[in-house]
Amino acid sequence: MTRTVYVNGDYTPEDQAMVSVFDRGFLMADGVYEVVSVLGGKLIDFEGHMVRLKRSLSELAIANPLSDDAYLAAHRDLVARNDITDGLVYLQVTRGNPGDRDFAYPSADTVPTVVMFTQSKPGLADAPAAKTGWSVVSVDDLRWGRRDIKTVQLLYPSMAKMEARARGADDAWMVEDGRVTEGTSNNAYIVKGNTIVTRELSHDILHGITRAAVLRFAREAQMQVEERAFTIAEAQEADEAFITSASAFVMPVVSIDGARVGAGTVGPVATRLREIYLEESLKTGV
Repeated sequence: MTRTVYVNGDYTPEDQAMVSVFDRGFLMADGVYEVVSVLGGKLIDFEGHMVRLKRSLSELAIANPLSDDAYLAAHRDLVARNDITDGLVYLQVTRGNPGDRDFAYPSADTVPTVVMFTQSKPGLADAPAAKTGWSVVSVDDLRWGRRDIKTVQLLYPSMAKMEARARGADDAWMVEDGRVTEGTSNNAYIVKGNTIVTRELSHDILHGITRAAVLRFAREAQMQVEERAFTIAEAQEADEAFITSASAFVMPVVSIDGARVGAGTVGPVATRLREIYLEESLKTGV
């Protein structure tokens, strides 16, 4: 069955949806996006994603075309129209269609383009990899300097993901000046004793919505959290490692550049944080 997608206020079959060839998202990667997970028909961490969306738009001086209530209504409508129980809603806002191509921004009255669609992922919270863990490899971080803005310019993370697969791994951790920044589409963590270590917020990494929730839950569970950079060598010598993202939630990492992390199996901290995150997020989902 053909999905229903959202394009600039209209709900339309996916094979009939159209965006202008002059849209700056297509020509310049001039846009931002968010991905909201759906579990049991509920939107997870929706409010946090809206806060980050508005920040990303503001940093790029793109007008926010919809209210939070309008975004929420559209998300809920798409979930219902496409009968999504577990999956995600992808939202993209670009600077719009100025009618021609130019490096300079178009006039301020150019209407932004808003696109949303769903992806069904039955059993999203029960991913088998959560019980076996991921392997990751390290790659140089060659992205631009404003990784805190969730832009649609994802070519290098895609290249890094493909390099990881070519090397027999599940994902790549990007390294800059000898320190891990983040994964291709996730935040990175190590565990030493009772301390969780993850890079501090800055322009160098995405300010993950799942990251914020997991760190809050960790502190509430009396776990120690240290926000600082770490090296690949330090990660290989840690007791555990894991990543967080909107669709993987908390995913253990058991191997880094071929070296086992800890016992090379999923550890108790990542397991417990995943349990807490899923439990608490389902309570507050909308």
